Amino acid sequence: METMTTIPALSSWDIYKKRPLLMTGPCSAETEEQVMATASALVKAGKVDVFRAGIWKPRTRPNSFEGVGAAGLKWLKQVKQEFGIPIGTEVATEKHVYEALKFGVDVLWVGARTTVNPFAVQEIANALQGVDVMVMVKNPINPELELWVGAIERIMKAGVSHVAAIHRGFSSYEKTAFRNQPQWQIPIDLRQRMPGLPLICDPSHIGGKRTYLADIAQEAMDLNFDGLMLETHIDPDNAWSDKQQQLTPEGLTALLDGLVLRDEDTSDSKFVSTIDELRSQIDIFDDQLLDILERRMQVAKTIGEYKKKHNITVLQTNRWQEIVNKAIRKAETKGLSHEFISVILKAIHQESIANQMKIMNEADSRA
Repeated sequence: METMTTIPALSSWDIYKKRPLLMTGPCSAETEEQVMATASALVKAGKVDVFRAGIWKPRTRPNSFEGVGAAGLKWLKQVKQEFGIPIGTEVATEKHVYEALKFGVDVLWVGARTTVNPFAVQEIANALQGVDVMVMVKNPINPELELWVGAIERIMKAGVSHVAAIHRGFSSYEKTAFRNQPQWQIPIDLRQRMPGLPLICDPSHIGGKRTYLADIAQEAMDLNFDGLMLETHIDPDNAWSDKQQQLTPEGLTALLDGLVLRDEDTSDSKFVSTIDELRSQIDIFDDQLLDILERRMQVAKTIGEYKKKHNITVLQTNRWQEIVNKAIRKAETKGLSHEFISVILKAIHQESIANQMKIMNEADSRA
């Protein structure tokens, strides 16, 4: 059974209490001039709470730009001294932690490629013992909630009281419009598991292209995320890494000015009454869906018994593809998305196969 993790009373939002908290700056620190020019433009526009820049860049392929290394920390420190704003960067090793702290970095985050490795996260947690900084943990690259929760718990158990999570989307083998699939239900589940944990959205890594960032940021705000991490560069078209997902300071300003911020709750009695009535309708429909699914699974089990009797394989690929195609065509006429129906049907199909396989295995054990 899933357990709920208690967040310490002193949360990171007692330090950076603002919604949305905005962490922005270049994907990578490239040169002193680039870092300072970007920071200056962001401060002038009033669009930065934490200035972020990648110092060490984990890359998929060798011979890619992997960051300037510790030399870039001097530039971040200069930003902090000159503009009086907190600075942040990603750390992936114990050495990274020590180097970043030496230069007064205020916010450290554990990247998606590191979160998947409990040994690496524990090494970072050990290096953070007794350190008073904010530590943020990005979701692992694969959609695994337990890995994300486990990484956060390791940091918290090291005595770090200022902890937050960053949602940057999940890798997928299938090629889609987004660089990483948002799979919003996973960060929603994280918040249910760890209530009170601040949640930051990273539209840059979810979208991968500037054209998607505004919509992703708005969706995060509508889901009551606490902040945004957006990559900005003084000259993104000539950036040394991830140029397509970085905004100019002017582009960032336009995006933020277009955001609609909504309240989480209201004391309006008419609204409360109306929403309660609508939620009651949802509850009724959910009960009906469960009843229908139960009846469907009973039919699937009967089919499984019939297949067993006639020595037919469980999986009928052509039949399943016909069901999917028909359902998608019908769903489009009802305003339901292709992606939604595909996910629902896949889950139902997997459950049906599991039930039929159980019947087949029971038959084998009696033979």
